[in-house]
Amino acid sequence: MARGMRSQSDVEYSAVGEGLGMREFWIFLWLRRLSVVAAHIVSLGLVVLTFILSRPGTSLFSWHPVCMSLGFGLCMTEGILLFSAEGSPFCFKSRKWKVRLHWFFQALLLICGATGLGFMMASKNIKEYQHFTSWHSLLGVSTMAATLLQAICGVLLIFPKLISTRSFPRLRLYHATCGLVAYLLATVTLMSAMFTDWFQASVSGTFWYVFLFLPLFPALVVMNQITSAFLPKKKITS
Repeated sequence: MARGMRSQSDVEYSAVGEGLGMREFWIFLWLRRLSVVAAHIVSLGLVVLTFILSRPGTSLFSWHPVCMSLGFGLCMTEGILLFSAEGSPFCFKSRKWKVRLHWFFQALLLICGATGLGFMMASKNIKEYQHFTSWHSLLGVSTMAATLLQAICGVLLIFPKLISTRSFPRLRLYHATCGLVAYLLATVTLMSAMFTDWFQASVSGTFWYVFLFLPLFPALVVMNQITSAFLPKKKITS
């Protein structure tokens, strides 16, 4: 081998990027950790605030925002962020354990989503309202469809004998892509809910704008995590 060539083991891959010194690296790492922790807090806070505003049990519809925020606001976020190396309470667990926990969150997400959809439809049937006539409801149906699609991809990944060996890496990419699309759709759906008559009757003024932009923060953290994991990383040579 020529003297100027390097072996493959001499090449490292970094999600941080080139040109960072040790001080900048640690600052960047701590910022990433703080952003992940903040995403956990924001997701949980939105669910708690939704519980307070909905007052579950006062009507059939009151269970709809509760189930949807618990499923798409908390379970979906935690099911993705548990794979983060920074700021995840499950970072010390093995990947096999994380995959099982990921499926638990995703299964709980589908249960909460189906339950919330059922309460919404039952409430509209009692009031004799038409179904799926607003942008919020149409976005919600699209989110459920994308979530089911990524769950199907996940089932195939759990049982790799159902697919060819060559298709496995591509299917992992499809699963991550569908998950990212589903999460972004869930974020847009959640934000569109804040334009409904029910939410605007409960929250107004400055707090309404706070509620509107809060879901964007976990979405940015999740998007950064998925793209960093699956996009090609830059090579750093020493």
